[in-house]
Amino acid sequence: MFEKLALYICAVALVAAAWSPAAARAADPTTAPAETKEQKDARMAWWRDARFGMFIHWGIYSVPAGVYNGRNIPSIGEWIMNNASIPVADYAKFATQFNPVQFNADTFVATAKAAGMKYIVITAKHHDGFAMFKSADPYNIVDATPFKRDVIKELSVAARKWGLHFGVYYSQSQDWHHPGGYAYGGTGTGRTNGTHWDPAQNGSFDDYVNSVAIPQVRELLTNIQPDVLWWDTPGDITLDEATRLHDLLKLQPNIITNNRLMNTKTPGAFIGDTETPEQTIPANGYPGGRDWESCMTINDTWGYKSTDANFKSPQTLIRNLVDCASKGGNYLLNVGPTAEGIIPQQEVDRLAAMGKWLAVNGEAIYGTGPNPFPARTPATATTAPARGRGRGRGPATAPVVWDWRATTKPGKVYITIFQWPADGIFTIPAPETAPAKVYLLSDPTRAPLPIGARSTQRAIDIFLPKTAPDPIASVICLELAN
Repeated sequence: MFEKLALYICAVALVAAAWSPAAARAADPTTAPAETKEQKDARMAWWRDARFGMFIHWGIYSVPAGVYNGRNIPSIGEWIMNNASIPVADYAKFATQFNPVQFNADTFVATAKAAGMKYIVITAKHHDGFAMFKSADPYNIVDATPFKRDVIKELSVAARKWGLHFGVYYSQSQDWHHPGGYAYGGTGTGRTNGTHWDPAQNGSFDDYVNSVAIPQVRELLTNIQPDVLWWDTPGDITLDEATRLHDLLKLQPNIITNNRLMNTKTPGAFIGDTETPEQTIPANGYPGGRDWESCMTINDTWGYKSTDANFKSPQTLIRNLVDCASKGGNYLLNVGPTAEGIIPQQEVDRLAAMGKWLAVNGEAIYGTGPNPFPARTPATATTAPARGRGRGRGPATAPVVWDWRATTKPGKVYITIFQWPADGIFTIPAPETAPAKVYLLSDPTRAPLPIGARSTQRAIDIFLPKTAPDPIASVICLELAN
């Protein structure tokens, strides 16, 4: 009898284990086989060629714009609910004041297009739990605001009309509005990760995943059909919970996802397609050819903050783009629209400057491979990763001590020069294949520049005009001999 009971208990345990979400997914005979390298390369091809995208952080946090009860709240604008410990009911009132009547999807997309960007990723739901799309959950832009329009849907249509790829950001774990949502400790609040400041936030995280996150991700994948799904801040999400979300991706088989669905150190974790260093650029890219994308702000905040006027210069932004491309990565540059639905003019102006530069030199960015020359020793790191996005930011990074960067295409090497040589002679390591012709991308005639080999070292001299064609960055192209 006891022997039969023991066998029965073992059988029950095995059945229970077999029907965990992760195990059920692995055992499902209908699950598609592992993607081949060729299949992944085909799926990732447009993204790898794009090199430059627009990140948009927009939500009802643009109403307070960094100020609450007359006090400027420290840190980034979209974290104001957390950082100021605003009660759920009080924060929700910002939705009734959110009426971005000046929003025009075509204007947003035209701004990205003029900047030379190839894709857009916008916050469909940030950590404040407010959906910028029509959702069955009533806390959304259509049902909870006087605006009553689905901006995610409008932007997705406009992006595709203008020939850009479209993606959505979704905060799958952090949610400060819905009961059970996770919360990181805010700046200066004294709260530890995973704790709340309002009893209305208390509840089961697993229930939150099932009742809010999964239905909304399904809505986005079904109704918007994005090309990119950008997860963020995994918190303590388990493998089983992450699996339920990950399994929804079959609704959009060609979608590209990042590495922030869950803690990637968890055994069996989903690592996604792309690494996501934040506010920093890896010194030499990622080992093993891992796809990556540096996301950065134009000023110091992601969501609009009225007091933040610390905008990066066009020089910094253009050189960041070149730096990313030279290391095999993409540059996802953020804008933070106002509560009226306008991208701030300071951001538009800087994006326009980037577009003007790319109109001349884009051949050295789009569809290129990384630097072909030996890596240089990085200097001391000067940029620290920003708080607020969780795990998976990548290795410690530092600016590489070069005054130039290089990218490649079959038969070509592009050298982007940041510091024009005073004597007009630019020296680089000799490529494995000798250049047959060297010219400036800014020269429509492609007139050849003189070159000469150095006898004392394996290097070549390129003789340049006395004045740089562009004060920020000028590109020379080396066409290699067959």
